[in-house]
Amino acid sequence: MGRYRIGVATGAWLFSGSHNRVQLWLVGARGEARLELRLRPARGQEEEFERDVPKDLGPLQFVKLRKHHSLVDDAWFCDCITVRGPGACEEATFFPCYRWLQGQDVLSLPEGTARLAGDNALDVFQKHREKELKERRRLYCWATWKEGLPRTIAAERQDDLPPNSRFHEEKRLDFEWALKAGALETVLKRVYTLLSSWSRLEDFDQIFWGQKSDLAERVHHCWRDDELFGYQFLNGANPMVLRRSASLPSRLVLPSGTEALGAQLERELQSGSLFEADFSLLDGIPANVIRGEKQYLAAPLVMLQMRPEGKLLPVVIQIQPPSPSCPAPPLFLPSDPPLAWLLAKIWVRNSDFQLHQLQYHLLNTHLVAEVIAVATMRCLPGLHPVFKLLIPHIRYTLEINTRARSQLISEGGIFDKAVSTGGGGHVHLLRRAMAQLTYSSLCPPDDLAARGLLGIPSALYAHDALRLWEIIARDDVVRGDPELQAWCREITEVGLCQAQDRATHEASESRSELKIIPDTQGLSSAETLAINLYCHPLAQVTDAPNPPQHGGPIRPGPQPGWDVPGSRWGSRALLVAIFLHAIQTG
Repeated sequence: MGRYRIGVATGAWLFSGSHNRVQLWLVGARGEARLELRLRPARGQEEEFERDVPKDLGPLQFVKLRKHHSLVDDAWFCDCITVRGPGACEEATFFPCYRWLQGQDVLSLPEGTARLAGDNALDVFQKHREKELKERRRLYCWATWKEGLPRTIAAERQDDLPPNSRFHEEKRLDFEWALKAGALETVLKRVYTLLSSWSRLEDFDQIFWGQKSDLAERVHHCWRDDELFGYQFLNGANPMVLRRSASLPSRLVLPSGTEALGAQLERELQSGSLFEADFSLLDGIPANVIRGEKQYLAAPLVMLQMRPEGKLLPVVIQIQPPSPSCPAPPLFLPSDPPLAWLLAKIWVRNSDFQLHQLQYHLLNTHLVAEVIAVATMRCLPGLHPVFKLLIPHIRYTLEINTRARSQLISEGGIFDKAVSTGGGGHVHLLRRAMAQLTYSSLCPPDDLAARGLLGIPSALYAHDALRLWEIIARDDVVRGDPELQAWCREITEVGLCQAQDRATHEASESRSELKIIPDTQGLSSAETLAINLYCHPLAQVTDAPNPPQHGGPIRPGPQPGWDVPGSRWGSRALLVAIFLHAIQTG
């Protein structure tokens, strides 16, 4: 018995009318009490109430909520409830919610301390978690978007998603405003250049205006440099292709007259300073047709050398692998005429865009993260410590992916309209990448070691990835937990389509759940930031999706009428700051 102080944090109201009535039950070990509250239709604020309870409730276990039903469905998003018991020195009991209250249903919120599943059938928390998972499995169902790709949430549009997986209003407005602003800028630039054609590289400046950043300005002035071209493979928007060479690639055919180049490559190989970026995954992918214009794709190979001062510089570029029609494809060298060498680098940047967006961004972060998100909602109750660790990182995964499937990579979507892998080629590429996906490739220490990128001072992405992985790897989870085992099986056997039968089997067999947790967190947040963060400020000067309108460059010089995309570059300091903040506040 005594006076309870109750804090109610509101995230949003669907319809902000007059004060809203809410029924609240305090449920303790020795009884419960029902209270009436009147909440203001505020957003992002906490209201405090004091209520007298005539009986001793004991330690609080649950808070139950029901919003008063009115003619208008004024749904309420509750962030959390805090309750201080009788006495001025009582510590607050925290009840996380972060869900919508709709209709007349009663929502039961357990006290927020993380708990693993128990064996006691009489345990009220055990009953709650079983009931919660049963309801979640009804709401979060699997679907197949394309055969051979990870499974997805069963939702064709964002409106089909469970309400708690939708964008918050602020997020939705920010997302949609960014799309409209980008579209408007594109239209204005199109009108501005409608009556003009480009005949010089400097004509690119005609559309380099509008939303710009210091980073974009810096790249604008040095995007043609070999130093920046090599730096991107280490620390750019797609630092996932580069690897240290263990031998000369079999596809690299050195024609007669290039003995000096072969000797140089052998010396670099023996000293451990030879690196390669191989885009063979693109070989044979059907190219798109945009407005009746045939597009083109390349599958380049780039050999690079690491200089003693830490600079990574290109040595040779092969645009396509050998084929029966061309057993010795032409090689491009830094000593070639400047425009011929530049066009070869442009083809590499364009191919890098395709793998970056489809393999490493869409598949490895978005689609795999969606599998993790759905499995988490189906297998881990809100009380589970892993659920509490992951939920901040997968909060908007389902809606952003659903929007992508309905607007970006759908039939007639943006990829079909603007990208050379569109029109079906992007699905072929995703299937190839999925067939090669391994668990180790999603684990930064294993992936960086396999690619020979450990211990390189100038590899900033590698340093940051390891630091962040070590931070989140400190989280400990008890082995053998049945809910966690079910979660692992849901990811590998269902979401990733029997992935344990391929090279990803170590995720459920030779590795413990303890390693899956930090990999999942890193994939859902840090890796997504690393792969995606620097696309946007560099949109004006990056390897744009529009490919050159001819086949590959023909030695010794360029062909007229080529688009001239640029380069992408970026440091990882901001990534560290953002992710550390997410860890601390999550």
